Amino acid sequence: LCLCACTEHAYSNILTSLPKPEGGEYGKFYSLPALNDPRIDKLPYSIRILLESAIRNCDGFQVTKNDVEKIIDWENTSPKLAEIPFKPARVLLQDFTGVPAVVDLAAMRDALAKLGSDANKINPLVPVDLVIDHSVQVDVARSSNALQSNMELEFTRNRERFGFLKWGSTAFQNMLVVPPGSGIVHQVNLEYLGRVVFNTDGIMYPDSVVGTDSHTTMIDGLGVAGWGVGGIEAEATMLGQPMSMVLPGVVGFKLTGKLRNGVTATDLVLTVTQMLRKHGVVGKFVEFHGEGMGKLSLADRATIANMSPEYGATMGFFPVDHVTLDYLRLTGRSDETVSMIEAYLRANNMFVDYNEPQLERVYSSYLALDLDEVEPCISGPKRPHDRVTLKDMKSDWHACLDNKVGFKGFAVPKEQQDKVVKFDFNGQPAELKHGSVVIAAITSCTNTSNPSVMLGAALVAKKACELGLEVKPWVKTSLAPGSGVVTKYLLKSGLQEYFNKQGFHLVGYGCTTCIGNSGELHESVSAAITENDVVAAAVLSGNRNFEGRVHPLTRANYLASPPLVVAYALAGTVDIDFEKEPIGVGKDGKEVFFRDIWPTTEEIAEVVQSSVLPDMFKSTYEAITKGNPMWNELPVPEASLYSWDSNSTYIHEPPYFKDMTMSPPGPHAVKNAYCLLNFGDSITTDHISPAGSIHRDSPAAKYLLERGVDRKDFNSYGSRRGNDEVMARGTFANIRIVNKFLGGEVGPKTIHVPTGEKLSVFDAATKYKSEGHDTIILAGAEYGSGSSRDWAAKGPMLLGVKAVISKSFERIHRSNLVGMGIIPLCFKAGEDADSLGLTGHERYTINLPTDVSEIRPGQDVTITTDNDKSFTCILRFDTEVELAYYNHGGI
Repeated sequence: LCLCACTEHAYSNILTSLPKPEGGEYGKFYSLPALNDPRIDKLPYSIRILLESAIRNCDGFQVTKNDVEKIIDWENTSPKLAEIPFKPARVLLQDFTGVPAVVDLAAMRDALAKLGSDANKINPLVPVDLVIDHSVQVDVARSSNALQSNMELEFTRNRERFGFLKWGSTAFQNMLVVPPGSGIVHQVNLEYLGRVVFNTDGIMYPDSVVGTDSHTTMIDGLGVAGWGVGGIEAEATMLGQPMSMVLPGVVGFKLTGKLRNGVTATDLVLTVTQMLRKHGVVGKFVEFHGEGMGKLSLADRATIANMSPEYGATMGFFPVDHVTLDYLRLTGRSDETVSMIEAYLRANNMFVDYNEPQLERVYSSYLALDLDEVEPCISGPKRPHDRVTLKDMKSDWHACLDNKVGFKGFAVPKEQQDKVVKFDFNGQPAELKHGSVVIAAITSCTNTSNPSVMLGAALVAKKACELGLEVKPWVKTSLAPGSGVVTKYLLKSGLQEYFNKQGFHLVGYGCTTCIGNSGELHESVSAAITENDVVAAAVLSGNRNFEGRVHPLTRANYLASPPLVVAYALAGTVDIDFEKEPIGVGKDGKEVFFRDIWPTTEEIAEVVQSSVLPDMFKSTYEAITKGNPMWNELPVPEASLYSWDSNSTYIHEPPYFKDMTMSPPGPHAVKNAYCLLNFGDSITTDHISPAGSIHRDSPAAKYLLERGVDRKDFNSYGSRRGNDEVMARGTFANIRIVNKFLGGEVGPKTIHVPTGEKLSVFDAATKYKSEGHDTIILAGAEYGSGSSRDWAAKGPMLLGVKAVISKSFERIHRSNLVGMGIIPLCFKAGEDADSLGLTGHERYTINLPTDVSEIRPGQDVTITTDNDKSFTCILRFDTEVELAYYNHGGI
């Protein structure tokens, strides 16, 4: 900030006015064409967004001219895995992951108030959108009051968390909080929050966003660069810090032709996902281009972009074109705003006009798909990229029954494959067999943003009703759109009543089955499955179908378009060839086939055209600011400082700022530290982070029981992310963790070295802290691989860990450790704890200079032990900014 205020901006010479057609100006912008560098014309559009951000934020410290040059020279620097800083335009927080961010801001404000500073100034510098995407548990389905009943249950379970977030919405400036019941976070982002272009204080720049959910990538369909990050990165970004990232390679994906009649966007998405998985796109951007783009609606693009985590890319990006502008108008953005967006992007060479000749852009690698070749398909039974064409589904299912247990196998003996289990369902005869559908869910942000597949599904339900087909009552059906707009166009079209007749009642606006919130099956269905070892199936329009995720009793889970979800619900089984076998028998006694209920592309387009209207988006999102009765009735204190409740087991003041001083504490010595844990290779963030259910014998369970919480109310670690006491106890509590101290025993225990006691990791760490001892962790290769979860770094810091010495680190986890003030060190090449003869029973002294000015990124550091061993490690502070974090004790 000082540099910006006192010296001229490094790129002030390219700050350019953007005139309005009618006179005056929209604002000023940093003009890429004004650099007159031919390399920029060949850059992928996604890289141009990184470049503009680097130029606009170039301050000589956080972002340097060398960083800008790396991005301009992307074609040569990206293969070298060059690191760059990136400052996104805004941050998107989802309910579960947003709570800790608001807790930390509140605690920081409290700490500064105690120091006599103006606590009211603690506000996000970067705009923050927090959506309470309350992940509806489908406790009530197939009922006209399902929505209200599920909402009441959610508010009962999460009242305290919701109340805290409501306080945050008034206590902090620059933070918008979207109440629960409004929609899935990513669809709200797409339809309402996405700016595409910002105009702040007269400076114009592209919208970009990082979010605390992996499917933040849905916004890439709108031409807004966005992807998921860990909570520490999100919080740092909120407070104006740059993200460190590897300059990514970009896969150019060319689309030609158009989808055939009857082929859905979901079919396209599953095809693209399989292609990109096979190609290998982890850590890369994928940028879509080609004349086929004009045939893809914005909703289709968003559906593809949303699946980025499933194909492994950082993002799947669709540059802004005329289709984007039309969508912005449809969703209620003003004509003036859309004109400003188009004018800016055209002026800064970030707009694609397919009516003009296209300059060839350079990509790291190339893929192509003729849309005409896409076939109807589903994916499963256990992974999103295991695509099966609809015509091959029956044979593939029988192969899965035969195959040994694995991603494509259940190993069911031949003589048991045709067995039929008869049972009583609410007084009427029912039957199940292998492949019987027991859950059919239209859910998830992937598809429920897309009017063509949602209205297409409703047309399937209508045609089936008219022919006399009904979904069997023991199939648990549910409809969970991502936005209230969906309900409006289903009602306008007159099709919601047919969904209702087939049991697809509205259960809520949020994540449901895809995230495992399927709710319980009817007890008679559960008994029939478990007592007879039936391989039951779920069919869902979600994006994740990993084993055990959808429901414990559905061993086969298939991702499908919403119309196919309805078709499979009607058939009642995945063991069917839709081309040859009837779905059922209609009211006139005639067999009804798939082709009899499947709508044409023209039929769907006609109802979309007449039923999806701009006013629906405007009225839906105007209602967000008014909240809903349950939200509005939540009591909220008006004070800007939060009133911490010492009895709360959900919201707790974290200790990060309790001993905060106005000047940096400087480097901390690590002397005679004990080893808390001694790991081998591939310890992931899943091993480190608190996740899932709270084990009945864990330190976290003991903490909750001591505070009067019944076991049935434990909830999950995810729901208690705002309480550091619970999360610290859940760190390294994974039941599959392997610690060398235990000699092959698996589980969340370690040895307290001075006494030789075997204790839980939390209890051992607490004992070391009470004795005044620092601790370190020894680890092998790829320490911290997996998702970049904030608690994988926050938890060890709370346990008192001061350093991690490993063979190598996952990139983001290493950065997060620095962010929490933990020193990351790497053994020299060819060395590790075993080769150096380290058992972990030693005491370790890390010989770092006490003056931060004498520390350099990547320097060698000598480590000595109390048994006279000495070895050299590489200090993995990789940038001057990370050194500054360390000097301050962390972010």
